[in-house]
Amino acid sequence: MLRVCALYPDLMNIYADRGNLLVLERRCLWRGIGFELSASGLGEPLDAERHDLYYLGGGQDRDQRLCAADLVERKREALHTAAARGAVVLGVCGGYQLLGHSYTLGEEQIAGVGLLDVRTVRSEGPRLIGNVAIEASLPDGAGPAAQRGTAAARDHVLAGFENHGGRTQLGAEALALGRVLKGHGNDGRSGLEGARRGSIVGTYLHGPLLPKNAWFADWLIARALAIDPGELAPLDDRLERAAHLGARRAAGV
Repeated sequence: MLRVCALYPDLMNIYADRGNLLVLERRCLWRGIGFELSASGLGEPLDAERHDLYYLGGGQDRDQRLCAADLVERKREALHTAAARGAVVLGVCGGYQLLGHSYTLGEEQIAGVGLLDVRTVRSEGPRLIGNVAIEASLPDGAGPAAQRGTAAARDHVLAGFENHGGRTQLGAEALALGRVLKGHGNDGRSGLEGARRGSIVGTYLHGPLLPKNAWFADWLIARALAIDPGELAPLDDRLERAAHLGARRAAGV
């Protein structure tokens, strides 16, 4: 049984986030793996023990401010506890920014939950928009060794779309999710995209992310279930591979 909790699905959902959740559900059900989806919205508590994967999507600035305050006040401790026991936490775009320490908008600094050692600043420069592809580096396994961060890393291509005004800088304790092949990435300069620490992953790739990268959906499922991805039953992924290759071509990779 894969137990997923969507954080603020009514507010942080502008980047086809429901599609990401649907991919997780279908790939589990096609394999005979039970799937349970719950939600935690504004003012609602978050159970640190009930879920295997916590998902936070993207939203507009106003909604992101509302969710940031609620995350810090009501859900921060539970998310840290869940991550410490090995649950997967995935943040996409605005969700990625909120997993860091802070997001600065002009004179305003919005606090994040500090699960990732990253900070984001809204630049006066142009938004970073377009098709993007990265060479992601992720632990090869999903069992106990990988949860401790000792498993070897394997590179895979992730392809999607980015649209963000924030520039995200990685701190000393954050690893990049991957190296930019085409596109802007975290800040348009470093050549890095996203961030990860243990079972916590943040990325700007959407459009949506998982339908275009089924292998990454399987990595998340395996990691959340504390098994190796190779233990998942193979699926007929001809359509998924076509979608992935289409996203790569759009990015020029």
